[in-house]
Amino acid sequence: MSIKFENILNFRDVGKTVNDYLGRKQTMGWGRVVREGVLFRSARPDEATLDDRRRLTEELGIRTVVDLRSKTEHASQAKKRQADMKTPVALKSNAALAEPVQIPGLIYRQVLVNGRRLERALLKQLSWWSFIKLIFLYIFGFRVQAISIIGEEVMQPLGLVGLSLLTLDESGPEIVEALQTLISAHTPSPTLVHCTQGKDRTGMIIALALLILQVPTDAVEHDYLLSQPGLDPERKERVAEMVQIGLTPAWGDCPLDLIQRVRGHLDVQYGGVEGYLDFIGFEADDRVRFVEVLGA
Repeated sequence: MSIKFENILNFRDVGKTVNDYLGRKQTMGWGRVVREGVLFRSARPDEATLDDRRRLTEELGIRTVVDLRSKTEHASQAKKRQADMKTPVALKSNAALAEPVQIPGLIYRQVLVNGRRLERALLKQLSWWSFIKLIFLYIFGFRVQAISIIGEEVMQPLGLVGLSLLTLDESGPEIVEALQTLISAHTPSPTLVHCTQGKDRTGMIIALALLILQVPTDAVEHDYLLSQPGLDPERKERVAEMVQIGLTPAWGDCPLDLIQRVRGHLDVQYGGVEGYLDFIGFEADDRVRFVEVLGA
């Protein structure tokens, strides 16, 4: 079940989404499996209106925001915000643009899921000439153009599913950090997880969280695929952002088989979810705590 905001897309209470889905299926033996009102997901909330901010903090009681975006994404968004602040029409339509991006009273945790090991794995697939061009562009501050080289030559051939599987293999420490952040509070504390669109990196972290809670794969898939309609209102703008970094419009969609492919990858390469968690160092005590905090 999505929750409507003025300027935040793809927002939902993961626990309610999963529980409602299992309830509609009337699955034998499945009741409420995820605590509701604790784990939320969305696209970037940077442009949240004053009313959106009030709803986040007062109505939903969110206390922590886990941001999975890269430095380049932050820089691009900051540039856009500065331009909007100089535009009277934009300021009139959203008074929150004059407020700090980070909402007062919330704890912000930035976790770079696309970490160093993943970056190295992607860079290794570039030709020497492309690698030299990329370094040149980075040195002179053309970060978006540099990333577009990786987008066109490496990410595009991998596809979104392939990139997700590679991220699982190469970003173990960052994934552990994200998962531990979800259970860092002494008591269950409402937390919002987001990236730019709230479907890929956010989708992976949420999927792993649900698999740790032993949520059926079809319910995990149901939650993931809700991002397709959740992002429709701004599809054109977001596709333009992806094209800018060398990707095709298809990267704006949710692959129908992504969750099944992720689950299959974990089973084949690591012997299942537990084996993968052992591999990345998300310990048994962490898993017990995870169920205590996020399980129903």
